[in-house]
Amino acid sequence: MAVIPFASYVDRSISETLMHSFKEKVVVILGAAGRDNMGQVMARRFAAEGAKVVVAGRHESPLADLATEIGGESQVCDITRKADVEALAEAVWQRHGRAHVAINCTGWGLLAKLLDTTEEQLDRLSALHFKGTFFFMQAFVGRMSRSGGGSVITVSSASVRAVLYHHAAYIATKAASEALVRCFANEFGGKGVKVNALAPGFTETPMTATESKLPGLLDLFRKEYPLGRIGTAQDVAEAALWLASEASFVTGETLQINGGLTLRRNPSPAEINAALKAAAPPRS
Repeated sequence: MAVIPFASYVDRSISETLMHSFKEKVVVILGAAGRDNMGQVMARRFAAEGAKVVVAGRHESPLADLATEIGGESQVCDITRKADVEALAEAVWQRHGRAHVAINCTGWGLLAKLLDTTEEQLDRLSALHFKGTFFFMQAFVGRMSRSGGGSVITVSSASVRAVLYHHAAYIATKAASEALVRCFANEFGGKGVKVNALAPGFTETPMTATESKLPGLLDLFRKEYPLGRIGTAQDVAEAALWLASEASFVTGETLQINGGLTLRRNPSPAEINAALKAAAPPRS
């Protein structure tokens, strides 16, 4: 009898488990309106595994285009409006009877100094990262707990653990979303619902496109990543796929999808300025 290498057996087993996990399963992804953003990359990845994907966000046209591309469905939803989130969940249950996976990819990466952060900015971030996440979990965890279980995932940030200067309001509200993960996971695990978070670091997405083009910046950040590269939206999508699958016996956790950044730190403003200055083309 031929001997199958252990690594090959593991790879094949995981692949078969994932395919079995998502065939005809209903996956809802909120925050998928931005072109090639994290939500869109996740939507394509789950669709490739046979899932029925419902994409949602604030802008109708790109959502409809994505739904057509992946053979899914779309719905406009602003996560800061409880009625919108409830309407999204109710529509999914009306059309499909349940959702097996629900993922919140929304976020706003405000950079503002501690003493300059305004009340308006705090309100906006709190509405998006804390209240919105609360609404999302109420709507989907609650319904899943009455429908045989499921998996709910929210996207947090490595900066909760590897502090980034001028990012305090963002960090604090993302940390609040991680606290919600633990609370909902604890209360609804007995109903078959897994609740987790993903924490990427600096990730090459449209949201970071401007920063990624600054000479010297990526090289500076890359030095703090033990795995030697900046993360991609595909990295996060693969993690979401595993975390939501039957192969994952995990709940109440924040999975660090950042190449080991949280073992180290983010660069300081002085280091960033020095790197940008050193990499800038010489003046003529």
